[in-house]
Amino acid sequence: MAKKIFIDGKAGTTGLRIFERLENFKGIEIITLSEEKRKDLAARKEALNSADIAFLCLPDDAARESVSLIENGNTVVIDTSTAHRTDETFAYGFPELSVGHREKLKNSKRIAVPGCHASGFIALIYPLIEAGILSETENLSCFSLTGYSGGGKKMIAEYEDTERDVLLDAPRQYGLTQQHKHLKEMKAISGIENAPVFCPVVAPFYSGMEVTVPIFKSMLKDGTTLDDIKKIYKEKYNGPIVNFKDNSDEAGFISANAYSDLDTMEVSVFGNEDRIILTARYDNLGKGASGAAIECLNIVLNQDETTGLVIK
Repeated sequence: MAKKIFIDGKAGTTGLRIFERLENFKGIEIITLSEEKRKDLAARKEALNSADIAFLCLPDDAARESVSLIENGNTVVIDTSTAHRTDETFAYGFPELSVGHREKLKNSKRIAVPGCHASGFIALIYPLIEAGILSETENLSCFSLTGYSGGGKKMIAEYEDTERDVLLDAPRQYGLTQQHKHLKEMKAISGIENAPVFCPVVAPFYSGMEVTVPIFKSMLKDGTTLDDIKKIYKEKYNGPIVNFKDNSDEAGFISANAYSDLDTMEVSVFGNEDRIILTARYDNLGKGASGAAIECLNIVLNQDETTGLVIK
């Protein structure tokens, strides 16, 4: 019997991308609401309770409302908002982190898709905390360069306006008050005690993301080498979606849009034995959003987790 899937918030950037990916899936039936019904509470409630799997592509409060509308114990929720990422009743949708993360995701009725910036930071820091070579008490910093599509329809329109403000022609740092909504998730999931100093930057390219965490060797367990870090990542990330790549620079540069239109994530290590650069590159709309959501769906359906994804 076909699995019924409902996308609550299909009109947004992430919702549309998920819908497009699902069009080529077999064995599913997509529940759709007319334009006049898509914000109707009763219609949404009926769709949510009729679905085997519901994607929530909504603002946080609306996502919480959608969860509250589900009155059965069968509908699997895959929430792409920030609302439930640190809620322990939700599985965190990054199966590559550990066997435990994968098993919880596979067996859960409630799944939170990771945030785009947070995905890279957690991919880099969680394994080092887990391995015991980086203390959870260390104070870290993180830089994240992203394409403008991460800002949704409004920001996309601003950047693609032929008469746009000249200030949009250069990278722009934001989150200046250190209150970015991903910080809570970055702290909780990676296992660190203090949120990092976080510097997100949006730049005038459509999609792609480069997350960098700089560390000093003195911050690591005595005797730890650059090769030790590489070994940890190599053993952790060797699957089809997240993988470690050594010497992955492009003639001494690393480009933030190298993984645009792909659903994979590359983890790399640069630097020397004193100052080390940890880097994750991926598409903010791929492994950072709809691609991660589809990966979660595949695991729930117990099928090849790359189904519907673009893999490099």
